[in-house]
Amino acid sequence: MTSAQLMQEGLNLMLSGMSFVLVFLLILIFAIKLMSKLISYFSSEPVSTPQNTSTSTTELTDLERLRPVIIAAIAHHRRQQGLQ
Repeated sequence: MTSAQLMQEGLNLMLSGMSFVLVFLLILIFAIKLMSKLISYFSSEPVSTPQNTSTSTTELTDLERLRPVIIAAIAHHRRQQGLQ
């Protein structure tokens, strides 16, 4: 085989491989969207997206609720290590 034929075969193989991967990914995206719609259709709870304003207040209340737990865990670790 000449170098021109080898280059043509290489490009042919590259394009066929890339097109196979593209088709596979498109099928995968379609399947994921279909499964999402089926799950939301058969789900008993309505699926809603969280709002930006409620997320910040929820994170703040979670942090405030976890603060005593974190402080107690640090104190316990220091007592075990003999640091306090």
